Amino acid sequence: MSSALWAGVSGLNASSKALDVISNNLANLNTVGFKSGTTYFADVLSQSVSGGAGGSMQVGRGVSVAEVQTQFDTGSFETTGNAMDVAIDGDGFYIVNDATDATYYTRAGSFHLNSDGVMVDTNGYAVQGKMIVNGVASGTLSDIVLKDYQSKPSATTTVSMGSNLSSTTAAGGQYKTTQTVYDSLGNSHGLNTTFTKTGNATSGYWGVEVALDSTAATGISRNGLIFDADGNMSGSYTGAMGAVRAKSVGGGTATGVLNRPGMVYQTGTMTLKRGATPATWTVTGAGGYTNASVVSADATTVRISLEGTDTPDVTLTLAGVWANGDTAQYTLTHSPTLGLNDIDIDFSGLTLNSGATIGNAGHVNWDLAGANALSITQYASASVIRSLSADGYASGQLKSLSIDSDGMISGSFTNGQISELAQLVLAKFTNPWGLSKLGSNLFGQTITSGAAIQDNPNNSGLGSLTPNSLEMSNTDVATEFIKMITAQKAYQANAKVVTTEDTIMQVLMGLKQ
Repeated sequence: MSSALWAGVSGLNASSKALDVISNNLANLNTVGFKSGTTYFADVLSQSVSGGAGGSMQVGRGVSVAEVQTQFDTGSFETTGNAMDVAIDGDGFYIVNDATDATYYTRAGSFHLNSDGVMVDTNGYAVQGKMIVNGVASGTLSDIVLKDYQSKPSATTTVSMGSNLSSTTAAGGQYKTTQTVYDSLGNSHGLNTTFTKTGNATSGYWGVEVALDSTAATGISRNGLIFDADGNMSGSYTGAMGAVRAKSVGGGTATGVLNRPGMVYQTGTMTLKRGATPATWTVTGAGGYTNASVVSADATTVRISLEGTDTPDVTLTLAGVWANGDTAQYTLTHSPTLGLNDIDIDFSGLTLNSGATIGNAGHVNWDLAGANALSITQYASASVIRSLSADGYASGQLKSLSIDSDGMISGSFTNGQISELAQLVLAKFTNPWGLSKLGSNLFGQTITSGAAIQDNPNNSGLGSLTPNSLEMSNTDVATEFIKMITAQKAYQANAKVVTTEDTIMQVLMGLKQ
């Protein structure tokens, strides 16, 4: 009879343990990354009643708790506003180390940076991953340290401009633009571009001049832009000046400089004649430039505008004796190229602060023909800048972090740049049910679980990461309530066995009376 009593007691104990597991599951209903447990029972070795054949007369001796197994199915995801909260969608565990470098595993992806810039979990344990150095992930796991990051500056090498130059602009009229560019130290500069309409009567010819801040470029590969009858840019051109041929009875000589090659829109020979005084020079042969005139003159210099403005396009430097009626003659050469080509702007002759440089060895490319080039048109509407683009940027400070599905941690900097800084690494086990629960959402490796297999998310059967999310407890309330009812009924039934057996024993004790 005592067997029934002890079988009933074992049922009470087993049911009580099942309720313990159920209550723990429900208590952790809101625990991030919690994995619920399930109680499995086993009957206790049976005894044989004498006279029985085989197993036909075996009587059980109760029940025991065979295993409390952790359920690793994925819990629901909760969206958060923290960029460092991340959930695993699929298999895998985050790897964290305590202050003694002991390693633990967790599904709770509620991370933040501590005062040292180390990425840690809610226990203060350092999250493990691989740091990105020069764009390459390191080969070994380490603490993820995200402090003192600064985005290096980058010098501008390419610029582009999207604009319209009004076709109604008079000869000599200008339109100016300014865009920000950067040198190798991250200093910002104003790239000033001046478009000047020429007097070409048959096509749209606009001369181009470029300066960095207030200093003109050392050189430019093309001096102007050509537009067709539909207002589309169709090519570019260069302008050049030949040697000055002096005709002076007094032996005077002259050299010339073409100040604004972009104003040379055709090839022709220009002749200048001296008047009665050094200041009275006139254009007697315009070479096809109908508005050409002398801006100013004196005993040593003659300045000429091809468009009749106050800005000199050609400067002659005089030497020797010049007299009334003497002439100076030179040829202006216009070289057009139909078809779009990039323009090289040379700043190599400029001296920047602290030895900084700009472009590639001082050369900046004006993108006119590339796939990403912005278009310049000549329509009858007002001159306007539609858009400007330039590579290069100043240095920047780390502003925010983000994590993608592959575990890559990227930093967004104040200069608009985004850089990869580190990558989370996950671990999985051949037998995750063999892991030891250590509390605080942590698991420990055991002989039963096998060694950790480490790799990046989305590799080797590991799950992907969902950023700005947390995996909640996988406890199912309805299921736990049903288990609770079942455990309660089992407890009540076993209690009834104990009380019934107690009554029988009391009857037995009463036989002696």
